[in-house]
Amino acid sequence: MSEKLTPAQMREINETIRYSMWSVFRVASPLGQDRQALGDELDALLATVAADGVTVRGIYDVAGLRGDADFMVWWHAPTIEQLQAAYHALLHTQLGSHLEPVWSQAALHRPAEFNKSHVPAFMADEVARKYVCVYPFVRSYEWYLLEDSERRDMLREHGQMARDYPDVRANTIASFALGDYEWLLAFEADELFRIVDLMRDLRASRARRHVREEVPFYTGPKVEPRALVESLR
Repeated sequence: MSEKLTPAQMREINETIRYSMWSVFRVASPLGQDRQALGDELDALLATVAADGVTVRGIYDVAGLRGDADFMVWWHAPTIEQLQAAYHALLHTQLGSHLEPVWSQAALHRPAEFNKSHVPAFMADEVARKYVCVYPFVRSYEWYLLEDSERRDMLREHGQMARDYPDVRANTIASFALGDYEWLLAFEADELFRIVDLMRDLRASRARRHVREEVPFYTGPKVEPRALVESLR
């Protein structure tokens, strides 16, 4: 599910160290009436973190799809410290004073074990799609003890089952030691039902027998920062 890249481009991506973070928040207290000031400060924050080397891929409205969260920020940078600084900076804004963290996880792109051409869409500089679905997963204890050929065959089958969904862009990123999970996955698409259908179809893959955890899910549309501020309670 990766757009066509040259071997040189794939090699450059696979040699690049870049951390990604998904941070989910809920509004713990009403924002009040002065949304203009909150929006101005949020815009200024986003400009500042961008100047500091942090790319905000998107801000996503997860309200309603989750009862415990309102929005999610997806950002990435060359170092984890840059992402931590951006996270702290958001919480120090006026908007941040109304927020409570719900979930935040970091991951790092590493070359795929068997197919080096499988690179995350965000690392290939693909445009962010309208919708995202983010979730973690942990493989079975047996998975890493299987013969390479058996794992390769199951992953090949898994990839072939996704061939009918070229419009759904995958971001599978390693999170070993960075949190409670082994992998974080973000599916992006311009139609939400395409992500739903893909996830349903992939349930029939043999590799699913070797997944022991894959929650929580955070899904929603990409929104403009000011539109988000206006929509929050």
